Amino acid sequence: MPPHFHAQYGENKILVDIENATAIKGVFPSKQLKLVLAWCEIHREELMLNWENVLRHELLSRINPLV
Repeated sequence: MPPHFHAQYGENKILVDIENATAIKGVFPSKQLKLVLAWCEIHREELMLNWENVLRHELLSRINPLV
C-alpha cells in the first residue's frame, strides 16, 4: 500500500493516498471528499512525517483540522 490514511464520515470510510491526495478505496459524499482531499494537500508534509513515524512504530503528531 502507498502512504495513506483512513477517514470516516458517518458510516462512510475511505483510504486516502497521501502523495496523490486521492481516495484509493471506499466512498464519501462529494462535499466531504473534497474537504478531506484539500486537507490532505495542505498537510501532505505532516502526513508523510506521520507515515514515517508509523513505519518506525513511533508516536504520531497531531495535525490541525480545517478551520
